[in-house]
Amino acid sequence: MRKLSTLVVALVTAAVLAGCWPSVGTNFAGPGPYGDVSVQTDAEHTYYYPTNLRTDGVRHPVVLWGNGTFLNPTHYDGLLRHLASHGFIVAAANTTNAGSGNEMLAGLDHLTTFNSQPGNVFFDKVDLTRVAAMGHSQGGGGAINAARDARVDTAVPIQPGGGTLSQIHNGTTVWFLSGSADTTISSSSVRSKYDAVAGRLPAAYGDLLGADHFQPIVNGNGYRGPITAWLRWQLMNDPIAGNQFVGNCAYCTDPIWKTYVTNPLLQALAPPPPQ
Repeated sequence: MRKLSTLVVALVTAAVLAGCWPSVGTNFAGPGPYGDVSVQTDAEHTYYYPTNLRTDGVRHPVVLWGNGTFLNPTHYDGLLRHLASHGFIVAAANTTNAGSGNEMLAGLDHLTTFNSQPGNVFFDKVDLTRVAAMGHSQGGGGAINAARDARVDTAVPIQPGGGTLSQIHNGTTVWFLSGSADTTISSSSVRSKYDAVAGRLPAAYGDLLGADHFQPIVNGNGYRGPITAWLRWQLMNDPIAGNQFVGNCAYCTDPIWKTYVTNPLLQALAPPPPQ
């Protein structure tokens, strides 16, 4: 009975959360429903967040961001603002060397502190139970490494260089992204990372057709819509977003991908069909 009660609570919670966030239909690449975005910077991180943070007791999920080598958050400013416009609080590490994942996790530590400080803009506004680690190139390796922390629910390594796959904690969902025209981090090397964890973790692999290594920079370009959909599914329980990846699986036949695959562990998380 206890297992059944736990399942019922989980399903009810998911259903409630799914109704908390404004729908964008399938326009994941378009501006988010939260509109204006604010940016706050300290010595270690740049925080992107909706200017109008919610006041109804619903807290905003967190995205930890890691930059590529020689790059900083300003090089991804358009993409990070876009994610904030969809309701996410983004903590981007102010470093050109985010590969360890430690710098990204420090952003979560800081948001945890801010969330408990009356008078702070983030006071009681941060959902510390819904966290993604995402990054590009070296930062993609950092996202993998940050997923060793049990506070991280999902990881999105974009064209990742490095990363210790064996340390990703069980239960973490992972979407590995490569570009078919990337000559810096080959598609085959990213696919091998997916293959290495596909028997243990809910995972997907997407090879964006025609994308080179610079495609994620500035506004995310062809990656912007898909990664927004993933985050909306994983952190906001958006069923339309989920059906891009599994279930009806719009991406399974979408020509933007040279290759798109998922494993049974991820497919088991498909949103239930509408009643």
